[in-house]
Amino acid sequence: MSEPTVESAPQGFELLPTGLGYTDSLQPSYRRIDGETASFGLVVAAQHCNTMGICHGGVLMTLADISAATGVNLARGVTAGSPTVNLSIDYIASARLGEWIHSTAEHVNLKRRFGFCSGGIYNNKGIVARFSGTFYFPDHQGMWKD
Repeated sequence: MSEPTVESAPQGFELLPTGLGYTDSLQPSYRRIDGETASFGLVVAAQHCNTMGICHGGVLMTLADISAATGVNLARGVTAGSPTVNLSIDYIASARLGEWIHSTAEHVNLKRRFGFCSGGIYNNKGIVARFSGTFYFPDHQGMWKD
């Protein structure tokens, strides 16, 4: 069996810094912020795969979560965290070892205390998953400290 072709991050994506908590489990991972549009991606590596050799659903769910939360926070102009109230995902196709995948927040709707976001996860063949989430906007900065 031949080795899979390893794709790379497209231009415009920057390597995420480490020290971001659970997000570090996706490393190396990348982000692209373009105005109020947030995208996060990675090249599927062995640590991202399940026993079937495809990207684990938990990796896809994590990409969806950070993209959607970032999308609602960009739309409201705040960098503080927004806890996830609900996140649903429809897995449509698999992402394989060596493939570049990225999650993009596509539709954002803000209310006084909640943000709603939907988007997709894509590889070079098209859609891998669709997601939608609800995020809470607390009236405090939480545990964030300088």
